Amino acid sequence: MLFITAVLLGSCSTKTIQQERAKEIIRDYSLNSNNIAINKRNTYIYTANLDVHTVTIYNVEKQKVDAEIPVGKEPSQLVLSPDEKYLYVSCLYDHQVDIISLERKKVVDSIQTGIEPYGVMTSQDGKKLFVSNFRSGNLQVFNLKDKKLVKEVPLGDRPRSITITSKGDKLYIPLYLEAKICVVDLKNYDVVKTIQLQNSPDLPDRKKSQGIPNTLEQLVIAPDGKTAWIPHLLTNVDTPIHFQETIFPAVSVIDTVNDQEMVDQRKELFEEMNVLDSKNETMIVSNPYDVAFSKDGSKAYVVMSGSEDLVVFDLKRGGNATQILRRMKGNNPRGIVVNDEGTTAYVHNAMSHDLSIIDLGGSSPYARVKQTTEPISLIKKDPLSELVREGKTIFYSANSDEFATDITGNNWMSCASCHSNGEINGLTLMTPKGQRNVPSNVLTTKTGLFMWDGSRDDFTDYIHTVQGEMGGMMDFDPGAPLPPEVEHMYDAMFAFLDQPDSFPIPKSPYRNDDGSLSNKAKAGELLFNGKGNCLSCHGGEFLTDSTLAVNAEGALTTDRVEFLHNIGTANKWDQDSDGDARGAFKNPRKKGSYDTPTLRGVWATAPYLHDGSAKTIEEAIKKHKNNSIPTLSDEEIQSIAEYVRSLE
Repeated sequence: MLFITAVLLGSCSTKTIQQERAKEIIRDYSLNSNNIAINKRNTYIYTANLDVHTVTIYNVEKQKVDAEIPVGKEPSQLVLSPDEKYLYVSCLYDHQVDIISLERKKVVDSIQTGIEPYGVMTSQDGKKLFVSNFRSGNLQVFNLKDKKLVKEVPLGDRPRSITITSKGDKLYIPLYLEAKICVVDLKNYDVVKTIQLQNSPDLPDRKKSQGIPNTLEQLVIAPDGKTAWIPHLLTNVDTPIHFQETIFPAVSVIDTVNDQEMVDQRKELFEEMNVLDSKNETMIVSNPYDVAFSKDGSKAYVVMSGSEDLVVFDLKRGGNATQILRRMKGNNPRGIVVNDEGTTAYVHNAMSHDLSIIDLGGSSPYARVKQTTEPISLIKKDPLSELVREGKTIFYSANSDEFATDITGNNWMSCASCHSNGEINGLTLMTPKGQRNVPSNVLTTKTGLFMWDGSRDDFTDYIHTVQGEMGGMMDFDPGAPLPPEVEHMYDAMFAFLDQPDSFPIPKSPYRNDDGSLSNKAKAGELLFNGKGNCLSCHGGEFLTDSTLAVNAEGALTTDRVEFLHNIGTANKWDQDSDGDARGAFKNPRKKGSYDTPTLRGVWATAPYLHDGSAKTIEEAIKKHKNNSIPTLSDEEIQSIAEYVRSLE
């Protein structure tokens, strides 16, 4: 009798386990984190609404917004759980992932992460959560049952989105500026390979010699699982900066079987990405951001966030671009999903916070995509002022037709093409004055004079950058007063850059877990404030003396050249300047004398110095060769560098 009972209990237990397993939903397709997602039945769209700090649920069948859910600051990417009961959202500036119950339509839990979580992904069985931390430079693995951290995996500088294979055996995580893709084995949670995207070959034609890959936005695996596409930019650093010869759009292709780049498959301007307009001229597109494939893999659709276009690639007819849907309605498209039927694409516009619905025209190779309806608003209220929103939209736009005047020539580039993610691109560009390291926009309106040589004291002086480097606003005399509508564009951009939440000072990963300084950094602080004489230039709230370059009325002036410093870092390419028209040529500059940059958040802005010649802060300190810097030991330099890396 006891034996029979045991058998029956064992049978019931086995049956219960089998029933539980039957309830488990295992995702069987590849997936990448994104700012937009679509559920398996294609009935709901989900968007992460960046600076609005909300997530929107759009009902496809009812063609309306079902809910707008408050989440943490700067929701960047999201992903559905395999059973589609939960939505995981990375909240960049709150350093957490919010968990939304889709049944309750509210945040039900949060997981504290590293600094600035960006990519977010679940394992195929939904038991693990993977988070890439943009500032911490690592991958975190969490057990979703108890929300506990399982492992941290070092990745490198600025990891972004996360892509999981259909088998769930590995992740692909691009490093934003370094043009590398980390391949993470999910058996042991180790980086087993790093794929380095190749530079575009050096060629005599500057428009074909397209340069160094960077700003890797997304990695999307094709339906057959054999390849993945990565939208990014190419930047030419060895010729003088010019809008037609410096910044180029590209899409690289990865062989996901062997985990290597298929260099001959890269899509570049004037070759694979070459669609002609009615004048038989190449249509220029800019700032590629996201890609989606038709379910059968016959077509790829690439969103161009700068020029606000959709580029269609026909993979059955050579793999080249065959159509450009010019000027999608909505500002700054950053995400795209395609329904299973292949009839419709949904595009998330990050600046206008709306959803564009694109008719893909059917499965015919000769089908033409079109947009026949107005975008659908995803938010109830924009928290940014009208002026700040306008400035932010201009900053990220390469649409030459949208504003009072063109911000760039023929849709080539946006401000964000060099100031990647609004900050740096890690590259040094050639200018008429010599090599210039692209600076960050963190605190740019608070730290005194503009430019490395302090040759600008008013934001409208950037018309010289717009004209000379971006090819825009060419109809205006830079030495004359600008028309009110053009002046307004600069006012709007300044308002955006001046907004504290636009580019907050990045939290330093070099501090202790409680935010305090390490012992080495404390020793460096004493040296910084004392023997090192660093305060002679890097003083005050913003750790720069450039804020002191003011006239009797307290306004910034380029006349105060005593706050420029020659620390012995000039190189053979540096040139004297006679000044510029905006400054009435009263702002000449001698090569070798430079404005003092802020040190707040400087750990995140490598390389260093005006020419990017110092790869580390230690190198930058050692390159100071003027009499104000005392002789320091290697240990003292390391301590000062540790303190500087800790500054926020």
